[in-house]
Amino acid sequence: MTGLPMLASDPHIAFASVSCWYEVHLQGRSFNVAGMTYVGIPAIIFGRNEHVAWGITNNICSLRDLYQEKINPDHPGHFLYDGEWEPAKEIIEEIRIRGEETIRKRICFSRNGPIVDDVLPAAARNTDPVSLKWLGAFPSGWLPAMQRMNSADSADEFKNALKGWQFPTWSAVFADVNDHIGYQSIGQIPVRNVWERGYRPGWDPEHQWAGLIPFEGMPNLVDPDRGWIATANNRPAGDDYPYPLSGTWSSGHRARRIRQMIEEKEKLSRQDFVRMQQDVLSLRAMKCVPKLLEALDGDSNDRRRQAIEHLRMWDCRMETDRVGASIFEGFFTQWSQAIANERFTGEVAALVSGAIGGLASELLAKDSLGWFQKVSRPLAILRAWDAALDDLSRRLGPDMSRWSWGNLHKINLRHILSGRGELSLLLDRGGVPVRGNGVTVCNTGHDPNWGASMGANYRMIVDFNETAGLWAVDAAGESGHPGSPHYCDQLKEWLDAKYHYLPLDRRRVSGMSRTKLRLRPKA
Repeated sequence: MTGLPMLASDPHIAFASVSCWYEVHLQGRSFNVAGMTYVGIPAIIFGRNEHVAWGITNNICSLRDLYQEKINPDHPGHFLYDGEWEPAKEIIEEIRIRGEETIRKRICFSRNGPIVDDVLPAAARNTDPVSLKWLGAFPSGWLPAMQRMNSADSADEFKNALKGWQFPTWSAVFADVNDHIGYQSIGQIPVRNVWERGYRPGWDPEHQWAGLIPFEGMPNLVDPDRGWIATANNRPAGDDYPYPLSGTWSSGHRARRIRQMIEEKEKLSRQDFVRMQQDVLSLRAMKCVPKLLEALDGDSNDRRRQAIEHLRMWDCRMETDRVGASIFEGFFTQWSQAIANERFTGEVAALVSGAIGGLASELLAKDSLGWFQKVSRPLAILRAWDAALDDLSRRLGPDMSRWSWGNLHKINLRHILSGRGELSLLLDRGGVPVRGNGVTVCNTGHDPNWGASMGANYRMIVDFNETAGLWAVDAAGESGHPGSPHYCDQLKEWLDAKYHYLPLDRRRVSGMSRTKLRLRPKA
């Protein structure tokens, strides 16, 4: 490292022309802090003060369970629990709409939570009523904790500030000016006595939560000997962890790639952190492409062989000019769907295909599980390959030289009102090629039409070796007003990896200000 700690953070949300993030510098009697907050929240979510810097991302732990409830016509308005029929609870929610009649919605509750059949996917509505138990329905404690975070004087004080934060669960990394670094999984996770991936029986006491993992029991690190900490939506601890962790974590490709980049250099600079946040090497492709080329070896079909050659020349980087990137991503999507179709049908297969990437990677090499029963694995690979080439031809034409990732993968900053008539012409921005995908550190995701739907909107880097401040860039920009010159004005800088400096010194902030808005209370 260069001396004192450095910290980088780039949490992911949906791309839009009006961001939910709002970059601010807050100063008061007990705090001087800068960074990014959620619009309307009086505290910095990720940023720094004069002593501590921190970043936060989702650790995707499981905070909810769906319970299938048992009903009986002989006991209307009741749900079964532990052999007894308990009366349901009901409330009426009123939604007032200007110029229209008030909408009244009847909500029914079991002991486990509200009945949520109306919002379940159609494929999941073929049972008795389903209720939702969610930690977010209970007091969360996040705002007082966040305010304590903002005024922390050390890494240790920052960690202690997180106590009492129950919901949501996030992964926080932090560092201070005294050369301390740490990680804390914040929030709490329900303890389940019985593991269950589907609906839990609402009538069985064994499936009730047995409390919450205490703060002291949540995964954490303080000053590890290796000298660095990284988190990228990956599982925060192994299967041997003392408490049972449950969640739907990411594939781990981004976390492994970050580790590779940290460990490949003895010393790191702020520019190295910029390079990491912009990295588009796909470790999934690195693993899968050799297996796929081996499976396709010897094919004599002209179109297939042309596509195979593009894939063979590809460096597994999701750059906008790479044809191989489009071909691999197109294939992997079709391959995942083919694998889901082997065991599921209809909407269920569509849901499963988006979360089956790990199995899809393994099945490219061999089928040791006997997964394929409808068709052979080699035939399934060939069909998925042809389906991908057909889809790319429909989207981009028959000329493979035009199948670059940038022609397929574009970032669109859409406004919430852009679907109304031609307002999109006024309110939307973007529509330009963008690097990366959902498994690269430069996370730009993709929707069903390959557009960049969500990813690392805000990127931040703190180097304690520099004057107190931070470097950052937001894909959208600071203003949500379409008439402002700062509406979506950072997109080009975000695409070009150019960051602006946000100081903590009030005089420097005043000198950088473009406009001022003074709010005065009424006399």
